[in-house]
Amino acid sequence: MPELPEVEVVRRGVHQHVAGRTVAEVEVLHPRSVRRHLAGSVDFAAQLVGRTFTGVGRRGKYLWLDLDEVVPGGDAVLAHLGMSGQILVQPPGTPDEKHLRVRFRFADEGPELRFVDQRTFGGLALAELTGSFGVLVPEPVAHIALDPLDSGYDPDRVVAALRRRRTGIKRALLDQTLVSGIGNIYADEALWRARLHWARPTATLPRAAAGDLLSAATEVMTEALGEGGTSFDALYVNVNGESGYFDRSLNVYGKEGQPCQRCGAPIRRDAFMNRSSFSCPACQPRPRNAHF
Repeated sequence: MPELPEVEVVRRGVHQHVAGRTVAEVEVLHPRSVRRHLAGSVDFAAQLVGRTFTGVGRRGKYLWLDLDEVVPGGDAVLAHLGMSGQILVQPPGTPDEKHLRVRFRFADEGPELRFVDQRTFGGLALAELTGSFGVLVPEPVAHIALDPLDSGYDPDRVVAALRRRRTGIKRALLDQTLVSGIGNIYADEALWRARLHWARPTATLPRAAAGDLLSAATEVMTEALGEGGTSFDALYVNVNGESGYFDRSLNVYGKEGQPCQRCGAPIRRDAFMNRSSFSCPACQPRPRNAHF
């Protein structure tokens, strides 16, 4: 699933291509892609015709396209990419993608906006705007915490909240109500940089170490953003269909058996929440009181 850097790359691309443009037609080719819009695909399309996209926001791994005037009680198109969702910008007449689900055409007859989703785990919906952390966001994401790249992010508050938890460090990093945008890839990379094992209990983490971990997460995601995100296959691309290149800079994620870039020990893979967690057994020794 795309994490913060990948979603931010898409947000910037969508904003560049749709801000200020008026919707002329919406074509829903697969109703599952708008299943969270409870009034159905016909209503979803009808409510958007004639309206203007004014900007694109993001909270953690969610995107939304603002419509007309952004006011409390207004609405926006909320988007989640799921496991395989893509938002692409294509010239009119470009052949349809195999898994094209929703198409937006514009009054200026310029490039279309297309939602493509092979597995249809992602989707679009109209959602009402409400206040959250001092800004207006779609109501379904109002409970999600700020992420390390948000201007209102307060690392001291997150450090205090993290140390109050009674769980393993990585589970806490993946909790989107604590800090958003961090997923499996960047959690492993941040933990490696901070020399912390993923199963260490949060309650045993000194304040300084917790701060270092969150700084590492911010650093690694900022670097990934600069390289267009991390692409392991064709399912994550930016709006122009291009892949990111941060996978070449990963230190531990997906590197099982390869030498640690810091000490040379072979990288270890452990089962974690139906996924995998990668770490260095020498740089990140497993604590005796590990929280699995």
